[in-house]
Amino acid sequence: MATAEAATPNSAAASAKFAEDVSQWTLMRWRFARNRLSLFGLVVLLILYFLAVIAPFLSPYPYNDISTDYIHVAPTKLHVINGQVSVCPLLQEMRDFQWFYEEDCDRAVPVDWMVKGHEYTILGIPFETHLFGVTQVPPPPDPAKLKARAAAAAAAAPKSDDPLAAFKVDAPSVASGGVEADKLPPKVFLFGSDVQGRDMFSRVMEGSRISLTIGLVGVALSVVLGAILGTASGYLGGLIDDLVQRFIEIIQSMPTLPLWAAIAAALPPTMPVPQRYLLITIILSFVSWTGLARQVRGKVMAYANLDYIAAARLAGSSHMRIILAHMLPNASSHIIVVSTLAVPGSILGETALSFLGLGMLPPAVSWGVLLRDAQQIQSVILHPWLLIPAVPIILTVTCYQFLGDGLRDAADPYSS
Repeated sequence: MATAEAATPNSAAASAKFAEDVSQWTLMRWRFARNRLSLFGLVVLLILYFLAVIAPFLSPYPYNDISTDYIHVAPTKLHVINGQVSVCPLLQEMRDFQWFYEEDCDRAVPVDWMVKGHEYTILGIPFETHLFGVTQVPPPPDPAKLKARAAAAAAAAPKSDDPLAAFKVDAPSVASGGVEADKLPPKVFLFGSDVQGRDMFSRVMEGSRISLTIGLVGVALSVVLGAILGTASGYLGGLIDDLVQRFIEIIQSMPTLPLWAAIAAALPPTMPVPQRYLLITIILSFVSWTGLARQVRGKVMAYANLDYIAAARLAGSSHMRIILAHMLPNASSHIIVVSTLAVPGSILGETALSFLGLGMLPPAVSWGVLLRDAQQIQSVILHPWLLIPAVPIILTVTCYQFLGDGLRDAADPYSS
């Protein structure tokens, strides 16, 4: 018992001595590595950003490629036939002025890997190879089978006394989505297609480029603005502190989403995509910097009375050197945590503005733009795959929350 009691103080002293010998960043890294949920969030985010970089390689079709033969096609079912992943051509029929599709697996064709398709660029380098696609043209449908199918559908159609019945398509018009007529292979829609027959998978992948980067760029602008004004307010004090704090209070007193919407509504709809992307990013960062500025101000005011800051002043260091070499490095861990937790807000802000038609506009594609097709309840009921863009939004925001919570716990010197 005495030995154990004697070992406890020695162990505590050794731990304290070890903590003094390592840097703050090393302690943060060790604490963060113990949080498995945060590590999961970091890994998922790295995968998402990597997929956004290689999005054109993963997309089998151009994201704005319109095909009226494939309007609102459900996600393609993949079949394993003769040991190969295959897809079935679609038989198309009109019922009550809506297109319905049915698989014809008697003419299934295999999915090819590393196929040549439309040209694209990644990091400025041109490519033509895509991860998957269908290159084989299926055999023509059996006319007898199509005739029998049409007759069966016509016989099953209910009789109606509707005076407009003559103008309705009671017997299905069996076609193939124009595939056989054009002698082209069938298409693979992993996430289905939209109202213009565009591939949702390709559009979700392309939309990730805007939705994921707009959060990072917006937060980067917020960090720069918040760090500069927060440091100036806390270090200089006086009139500058009063002016900055009153300006922050005015901005924070306004509802965030209506403020974003009011500013974004002033942007002309014909503005080029790069310019609109930049201005939407600035609009999102216009509000988010205020919280960081106040927190940096509090950190700087706390550091201003510490001994090492007084020693730096006595040594003749300039105000700029004291701020850049002593104050901001000590507040950097806190800035990183706050910035990480602010990224989801920027992503959701762009999604909300684009969903309302005030953010990114076609032909640009973002996750918010894609969700505009799901504004009507009836459309969602008939075509639920239109809500698929909400899945990466939820996943990204959740992973950023996991990552931010882990960084916050790691930066807290009193965490266990």
